[in-house]
Amino acid sequence: MILVTGGTGLVGSHLLYQLIENGENVRAIYRTEKKVDAVKNVFSYYSSDYETLFDQIEWVEATLNDIPKLEEAFKNITHVYHCAAFISFDTKDYHTLRRINIEGTANIVNLSISHQVNKLCYVSSIATIGKEENDKLITEETHWNPEEEQSVYSITKYGAEMEVWRGTQEGLDAVIVNPGVIIGPGFWRGGGSGSLIKLVYKGMSRYTEGVVGYVGVKDVADAMVQLMESNIVNERFILVSENLSYKTFFTKTANYLNVQPPEKKASKFLLSLAWRLDWLRSLLLGKKRRLMKQTTKTITTKAYYDNSKIKDAIDFNFKPMDESLSETCQFFLKEL
Repeated sequence: MILVTGGTGLVGSHLLYQLIENGENVRAIYRTEKKVDAVKNVFSYYSSDYETLFDQIEWVEATLNDIPKLEEAFKNITHVYHCAAFISFDTKDYHTLRRINIEGTANIVNLSISHQVNKLCYVSSIATIGKEENDKLITEETHWNPEEEQSVYSITKYGAEMEVWRGTQEGLDAVIVNPGVIIGPGFWRGGGSGSLIKLVYKGMSRYTEGVVGYVGVKDVADAMVQLMESNIVNERFILVSENLSYKTFFTKTANYLNVQPPEKKASKFLLSLAWRLDWLRSLLLGKKRRLMKQTTKTITTKAYYDNSKIKDAIDFNFKPMDESLSETCQFFLKEL
């Protein structure tokens, strides 16, 4: 039987759909009933018989730090897809990020070892891969420098990867995927790519000059399944379909949503002023941060990712981003 953590998220829900479609026996962890309903909504995008498919999932209520409940979830499990994570770039959330992303992953790794799981697939991020200068392609071997200023999210996802690699030294077979910005439907809030779609729809006046890698959520799920079914172990793979500038991404998104794209570039001075004002707003009003110093650096950095390793390893073909983006925008408009 297969266990999926984070099954109520963007990647997890699409992964569950593919696994059930493939006829697998699947158990998934959830925290709240409301999030489970979101998974059923994702299933409804792709099948008229979505309720029958959805009902084949065995759900277990648990968190990544609840060992007794996790022990129950791991009974008779042979393969684990660890998709669960906490996403935040706010320094105030650092301890929560550590508890969920690092300590939670350590728990999943330890249980995988003790239950003699055949293989684990961990969903990490390109945030744990270093940067290159002069538009040089970033590969899986590009060094992530802990001495550089990193976001709290990046730090804890890197720490989580270290737990997976530690597990491989203790006999666990594992693969790690490092997706770029994941584009897919069903989750329009919470800071993921869905919230970007929503932001563009509401109207954006400015774009930033950075470049980053994007990938469709179906490609992420498909690559994970193929890697788990392969003989490949103890390797990591960048999952990026295309490298796009933020201007190009926002313009394409706006066109698919039939709204006005942003036309003015946000200067670095304007962004530096914005994150300082956001910090002051958070300090005085106790509001959650919207823009961090590290975030402004990320969205003005040109990062080009090399996806050749996954292509060569399993002969993987990525869908064009226009296809993934168009489909996502259609679902968004349909749900308005």
